[in-house]
Amino acid sequence: MTTTDKTNVRPRRYLLLLLVALTAIAVDLATKEWALATFRPGESVDVIGSFLQFTLVFNTGAAFSLGTGYTWVFTIIATLVVLAIAYIGWRVRSVWWGVTLGLMMGGAAGNLIDRYFRDPGPFQGAVVDFIRVPNWPVFNIADSCVVVGACLVVALTFKGLNLDGTMVSDEAKVAEKGVEGEGKDT
Repeated sequence: MTTTDKTNVRPRRYLLLLLVALTAIAVDLATKEWALATFRPGESVDVIGSFLQFTLVFNTGAAFSLGTGYTWVFTIIATLVVLAIAYIGWRVRSVWWGVTLGLMMGGAAGNLIDRYFRDPGPFQGAVVDFIRVPNWPVFNIADSCVVVGACLVVALTFKGLNLDGTMVSDEAKVAEKGVEGEGKDT
């Protein structure tokens, strides 16, 4: 029996990517609703002393509350990020990349839902943030997913893992064999 290139192709991980994204969205929305039902705006509650607190705030800007007057711009950017990940996701055949892009997509979508559906209105909605640690802005689960996803992108890139699950070093070896074989007579 002979093998072909198609028999060595890894399965797509798009479903994994979507499951991770949907899980991130669900956890983010559930925790935001819990924070809204439990705390008053600006109220701080110690969870682990002053190291971890819950403080309900509404952010109409980006990270660190930058660009507060440009909520609509961040809404458009986040929409484009979610769509880009959905498009790139079709090429993913690596479990690690599926999880990574799923976290990023879910985090971006979680905050995007706030921007579309929370007050004061569509494209102007404030993101619900409630997790506070020292010397850092208040954030939420969606923000955490984006940051963890971004860290994984860096780690996977340095490791040399491609979206299709192959390693960059494997590609170099294949290319090297191709160059060596070109000069030989058969």
